[in-house]
Amino acid sequence: MTSSFNVRSAGGYEQLMGRWSKRLAPLFVDFAGLSDGERVLDVGCGNGSLTFFLPKATKIKAIVAIDYSPIFVDEVTRTNTDPRISVRQADATALPFEDKAFDRALSLLVLHFVSDPDKAIAEMRRVVRPGGVVAAAVWDHMGGMPGMRMMLDTAAVLDEDSHDFRRNYCFRPMTAPDEMKNSFVSQGLASVEQTSLLIRMDYQSFDDYWMPFTGGDGPLGHYVSNLEAGLRERLKAAVRGAYEAGRPDGPRSFASVAWACRGVVPG
Repeated sequence: MTSSFNVRSAGGYEQLMGRWSKRLAPLFVDFAGLSDGERVLDVGCGNGSLTFFLPKATKIKAIVAIDYSPIFVDEVTRTNTDPRISVRQADATALPFEDKAFDRALSLLVLHFVSDPDKAIAEMRRVVRPGGVVAAAVWDHMGGMPGMRMMLDTAAVLDEDSHDFRRNYCFRPMTAPDEMKNSFVSQGLASVEQTSLLIRMDYQSFDDYWMPFTGGDGPLGHYVSNLEAGLRERLKAAVRGAYEAGRPDGPRSFASVAWACRGVVPG
């Protein structure tokens, strides 16, 4: 499997998205469900936003966290102090676990960057016991990320070459209405439910918003960091104007919406 999410550093990812994943994790767990004594698989753990929240939510028995990126695996291993948590590098489309090994398989903000998300859902179903739960969440890139669309739509005015990038970003796999739900059903999961989860992305200043894009992490970071210097500065000035919207620089808050689905492995 190849992942289309590029990461250069754990710290850069934390500023770009990890801090918001931490806000989303409790809402996702509330929707996905969790019970004492369960063995849980975290598919695509990133910096551990979901991994490290799970033991706070209930008396978990064991958590296995996997990620395709060695940068994330190293970061979660470095910061982990809970003996119930184990971390390893693995492919979401070919999970290295036996059938029915877990009570629950969860995936937070990952499936839209997996090369074959349908296969990843099938693999999550395979490693969860009958009666167990598979659940995932992905950002609604097209309609639910106004803070990111502000950057994309501004870039589209200044850079004709960005149009393909914007289209690919807005219509990533699993991000359209009912797309993930339909995949859950087609992979044989039962009692499939879909919902929307909303958080706020709160920035203290334009620099707090802009600087994470300059590190090269994630799709937008990759785009910004690879621009010619003059175009990058013009984009920065134009996005600053959109961020400030005629008022002095300072805090701004953007609503951000994720699609979430859960299904039960049939008995």
